[in-house]
Amino acid sequence: MSHASSLNHDYVDEAGRPIYHPVEEPHHPEGHSTMLGFWMYLMSDCLIFAMLFAVYAVIGGNYAAGPAPKDLFDLPLVALNTSMLLLSSITYGFAMLAMVKNRTAQMQIWLAITGVFGLCFLGIELYEFAHMIHLGATPQRSGFLSAFFILVGTHGLHVTFGCIWLVTLMIQVWQKGLIPANKRRLMCLSLFWHFLDVIWIGVFTFVYLFGMLR
Repeated sequence: MSHASSLNHDYVDEAGRPIYHPVEEPHHPEGHSTMLGFWMYLMSDCLIFAMLFAVYAVIGGNYAAGPAPKDLFDLPLVALNTSMLLLSSITYGFAMLAMVKNRTAQMQIWLAITGVFGLCFLGIELYEFAHMIHLGATPQRSGFLSAFFILVGTHGLHVTFGCIWLVTLMIQVWQKGLIPANKRRLMCLSLFWHFLDVIWIGVFTFVYLFGMLR
């Protein structure tokens, strides 16, 4: 057996030949690759939203003699919508605390409440879109509206997928309980959900608040 093989005995077979693709890697905890891969996905999502924010920063002031943010935005309604998403982040945190204590029923209740807040957020956002389109403020009306619908709509799609993911995990937990795989999935969704909150705070500040000041 070579010196390198003796130092790394888990990667050689019984005859002392090196194994380049071991079945088990003891130095990696279970689920390590899942969490690493999900963090990489979140970073790629950050780049997508960074580009959308950049597009809005460039053409968000192009109204093409059409309606401006002051003419369209209902700030109290947007603030209510923001509170829905922020409250959903808090309730998801309670769900994770219940998961740590292995209180499945309590965790499911908090997840259900989180889903309700998420659906309320989507409902208010769809109402806002429908109202703007009814007023003639469609995406093709101006550069501002194109950038607005793309940025806010992309975030809304993420929340929609998050709600679907949430329901799927609730069903999996109901069927198989809090097995390690389900706990990892709940952790990934937790990162995703809080990530959406951070992005929305940026949208609320950069698009809505700054838009009303223009």
